[in-house]
Amino acid sequence: MHLPRKKFTDFAAVRKEISDETDRETGRTKQISTVPIHLSIYSPNVVNLTLVDLPGLTKVAVDGQPEGIVQDIENMVRSYIEKPNCIILAISPANQDLATSDAIKISREVDPKGERTFGVLTKIDLMDKGTDAVDILEGKSYKLQFPWIGVVNRSQADINKSVDMIAARRREREYFQTSPEYQHLAQRMGSEHLGKMLSKHLEQVIKSRIPGLQSLINKTISDLESELSRLGKPVATDAGGKLYMIMEICRSFDQIFKERLDGIRPGGDKIYLVFDNQLPAALKRLQFDKHLSIDNVRKLICEADGYQPHLIAPEQGYRRLIESTLTTIRGPAEAAVDAVHAILKELVQKSISETMARIKAVSHSESGSQ
Repeated sequence: MHLPRKKFTDFAAVRKEISDETDRETGRTKQISTVPIHLSIYSPNVVNLTLVDLPGLTKVAVDGQPEGIVQDIENMVRSYIEKPNCIILAISPANQDLATSDAIKISREVDPKGERTFGVLTKIDLMDKGTDAVDILEGKSYKLQFPWIGVVNRSQADINKSVDMIAARRREREYFQTSPEYQHLAQRMGSEHLGKMLSKHLEQVIKSRIPGLQSLINKTISDLESELSRLGKPVATDAGGKLYMIMEICRSFDQIFKERLDGIRPGGDKIYLVFDNQLPAALKRLQFDKHLSIDNVRKLICEADGYQPHLIAPEQGYRRLIESTLTTIRGPAEAAVDAVHAILKELVQKSISETMARIKAVSHSESGSQ
C-alpha cells in the first residue's frame, strides 16, 4: 500500500521491498514496528485468504533491541489474535518440545475452546533420527479441535539458492509421500493443504456469521428508519422546494392563527374579554361624570374662549375638553393594548408550535404510507 501504483512480478523484489520498508520504519535497527506492511497477491494458484505474518514470540532481547521488546511483541500478537473473527495459526517447530511452545500457550489463553486455532508443525524434516511427529500430527500428544498440519518449508540454504516456491512445494509433497512415518498422513499434510483448509474454514466462518450480520443490518435499518420518521421528510435543497415548504408552513400557520382569533380554537376569547370587561371597568373608575359635569364644561369653555358671545359653539374650549379627556383615558387604553399584545404573542407561539407539530405529523404519515 505504500507503493499503490507499483506492481511486482519478481518475489525477490517483493522480499527486498519488505526489508527496505521495515528498515524505513525501524531505522535499520532490530526494533519492531506496529505499522503493518500490506501487499496483495494475485494468482490463479493461491486461495482467497488474508494472512497476517506476526513477529515470532521471544523470551529475551538480543543485542540492539530494547528490553521491552519481549512484551511489545506479545502485545502486538495479542492485539490481532484476540479478535473473535481471527483464525489463529499456532506454529511450532517439531524439533522442540511442544510443551514449551509459546504459540500454543498464548492461543489457549485467547481461544480456550480451540474453535479458531489451527496447529501447524514445522521443521519436521529436521527432527533427530529415530524420532517423528506422528503422535502430534494424529492428535495423540496434544489434541486440538482441528487436526494438526505438518509443513516442510525451504531451508536457509534453499532461500540463499533462490529455490522457487513451486519447486519447494513439489519437494514438500514428495517428502510426505515417500517418508514411511508420514505416508498415511500425506493427504492432509503440506502448505497447499493448509491453505485449502484455512480457506474452507474461513468460508464456513463467514457463512455462520451471515445470519448475525443480517440481523444487525436489519436492526440498523429499522433504527435509521425510525430516526428518519421522527425527523420527518427531508428538507428541500433547491430554491423552488424551499419556497414551497415555506408557503405550506405559512398557510398552515395562517389557518391555525385565524381559527384561534375567531374562537374556533381557544385564545381569541381573551381579546374579547379585554375590550368587554377590562377596558370598560378601567374607564368607569375614571369618574367621567365629574370631569364632564355642566359646571366643569362651562368653566373650561369660558377659560378658553372668554365671555364673548358666539354664534356657534366655541371650538377652542371643546378642543381643550377633548384633549384633557383623552389624556385621562390614555392609561387604561395603553394597558388594554399591552394586554392584547401579550395575548397575541401567546397565540402566535401556540400557533407556531401547532403548525410545526401538524407538518411533522403529515411528514410521518407520508413516510409511513411510502
